[in-house]
Amino acid sequence: MGSSKKNKFKQVFAPTPSPTTNTINNTINNDPNDDDLVDDLLTALDSRDAAVHRESATVLEEIQTKQPAARAAAPDKAGSKSRFRARQGRKAAARAEQQAPIDTDADAKLEREAKDEERAINRICNELGLEMHEINPDGHCLFSAVADQLATLNVVLPQQAHYTLARRAAAEYMLAHPQDFVPFLPSVEGEDGAGAGDSGIIGPREYARYCASIRDTAVWGGEPEILALSRAYAIPIHVVQSGQPPVVVHDPSCAPRTDNLKEQRAVRISYHRRMYGLGEHYNSLRPKTGLQKITSPLKNLLAPT
Repeated sequence: MGSSKKNKFKQVFAPTPSPTTNTINNTINNDPNDDDLVDDLLTALDSRDAAVHRESATVLEEIQTKQPAARAAAPDKAGSKSRFRARQGRKAAARAEQQAPIDTDADAKLEREAKDEERAINRICNELGLEMHEINPDGHCLFSAVADQLATLNVVLPQQAHYTLARRAAAEYMLAHPQDFVPFLPSVEGEDGAGAGDSGIIGPREYARYCASIRDTAVWGGEPEILALSRAYAIPIHVVQSGQPPVVVHDPSCAPRTDNLKEQRAVRISYHRRMYGLGEHYNSLRPKTGLQKITSPLKNLLAPT
């Protein structure tokens, strides 16, 4: 990795500033259901900085401790939304606590895995005539990557290429087509939780809250949201990854399989498990400029979903 690339790599991994202690204490004491603070703390868990993880987990736990007392002292203004955010906060805090302490050996292993992943993705990108455009790892990366692609393809105007637009489109499509997503979403409260459907799948009210969280918060997006975005914008989404298959295709029209991935008009993003240290990440894949066409067929690269 060249020196310029190393510097860029370090900038991407720079710790995310966390809320100040005074701000945190004031928020916890005055409004332990503050959504903005919880969003900031969830976003901070994307950082590779162990101190940021510990601080975020501690504050999230303290918020959870304060919430029952706050609800007893005053009416719950947010109702079901605050309860949903509380569950999200508990999950985030538990995830942060489970992270293994960062040490030299672990860092070295992580760096090797990240380089192997980067090489594998770059190989596929070269075959497809693509180059990686890095997206900020802030919890909105999937939606930012798709928005960048939509602008590149002239589907939306450049000034509209923002994660808020993509989040809204995914949430609205999912809310309007619950039959396409509910069977694949487990209830956050478990199969015995209030409102859970058959076999522990998400219930109608919880599903509505789930869609609202996709629209309004920094909760991560995944396969359901990729499918929703593909259908909302009526365009295939190709996800390049280091695993098998190298390219996963989400096609809104359920079109027959094709090997002509390079020529197909599609949103193209990359999926990273290791490149950014903790959690999943997506980048946008833009066409290389002035690149000659590759004549070799790109078979065995796609897996339609």
